[in-house]
Amino acid sequence: MQNDDEKTVPPSPPTLRIKAIQSLLIEKGILDPAAVDEIIDVFEHRLGPKNGAAVIAKAWTDPEFKAYLLEDATAAIHGLGYTGMEGAHLHVAENTPEVHNLVVCTLCSCYPWPVLGLPPTYFKAPQYRSRAVIDPVSVLDEFGVKIADNVEIRVWDSNAEIRYIVMPERPKGSEGMNEAELASLVTRDSMIGTALLKPVTHASSGAGK
Repeated sequence: MQNDDEKTVPPSPPTLRIKAIQSLLIEKGILDPAAVDEIIDVFEHRLGPKNGAAVIAKAWTDPEFKAYLLEDATAAIHGLGYTGMEGAHLHVAENTPEVHNLVVCTLCSCYPWPVLGLPPTYFKAPQYRSRAVIDPVSVLDEFGVKIADNVEIRVWDSNAEIRYIVMPERPKGSEGMNEAELASLVTRDSMIGTALLKPVTHASSGAGK
């Protein structure tokens, strides 16, 4: 007999409706099954924060690439193979001890899908979109990000023409870590600016090994 963990959870009603519509469109020859598989593969394997994390880790370890990235993020990121929808024009804003960057889209939810995947719910919320510009200190405080009074906060408004990514500061204690290990430290929210990366301790420094 199966226990509760082994039982199959039935799909939600919206999922069932989507599957039914998909099956009908395929049956009528309107939708190509191969196109569906391609889209699923894109969102599962080719898009996502892991791509952005790889870009950041490379910039932390390769000064020439970092300079290239800050000068022409679009070319640098496309050169690594991260291209596609919502990623035609990109800009990277570097966090420093003097500057903290925050990304928002005040008009809708323009977002760099090739390097960050799909936008989080809060990024699309009207409250975030309106308040991030006029009161970024309070917004960051609600995310648990405390910014010192002497640190400048720069808010970048993504739009249909250009999308922004934050390069978080490299965590203290990460010296000697390779790119893969460094990439494992980078979070989606740190590349939006709504999170800071924690210093690396000996207990966590081997997480990427």
